[in-house]
Amino acid sequence: MILGIIFSVFLSGVSLAMDAFAVSICDGMIYRQLNKRKAVFMPLTFGLFQAVMPLIGFYVGMAFQQIDAFDAVDHWIAFALLVVIGGKMIYDGIKELHAPEEELKPKKFSVTEVLVQGVATSIDALFVGFSFHALLGGVENLQLWAWISALIIGVTTFAISLAGVIIGVRVGKLFRRKASIAEIVGGVVLMLIAVKIVLSGYGIINF
Repeated sequence: MILGIIFSVFLSGVSLAMDAFAVSICDGMIYRQLNKRKAVFMPLTFGLFQAVMPLIGFYVGMAFQQIDAFDAVDHWIAFALLVVIGGKMIYDGIKELHAPEEELKPKKFSVTEVLVQGVATSIDALFVGFSFHALLGGVENLQLWAWISALIIGVTTFAISLAGVIIGVRVGKLFRRKASIAEIVGGVVLMLIAVKIVLSGYGIINF
């Protein structure tokens, strides 16, 4: 039973990590001159948020049974955050396309932007925490297993997001002289993720 629970949690972690994976690819593409510390900071942030959110959901679920109000707006919160970031990326990319070559500036790494992305891509994990009671039903020491599950989800997201950053950096090298195009592509991807989150929230799509 324990191995089955661990495997189920791992699969949940993989599913939750997909949005973070896509965002990581975008970040790897658009942020230029990434060093190892900054490259690791992004997947670490996504993994941390994906681990913390289920724990918040778990403890909120223990205290309150009715979560319908937040369920109605959570996907719109993620949508708004990603649209703002994606829209700015598209705007900056288009602006850079029309700028004289001597005015072009590298896309600077933004801690704030990465943190906002971490929140936006981890809101779904909140509801995984609400479901811990059902997912982990029957185990002794439910709270300990909630923490173990959150750790599994966080580590899984970190590993997948790190792979995304590496892929993004390598793809970004193909746009050495067209970094603005990479930024526009990244913005469009974030917009698509935002739409996907809303559609998933209404059950229109389920991936």
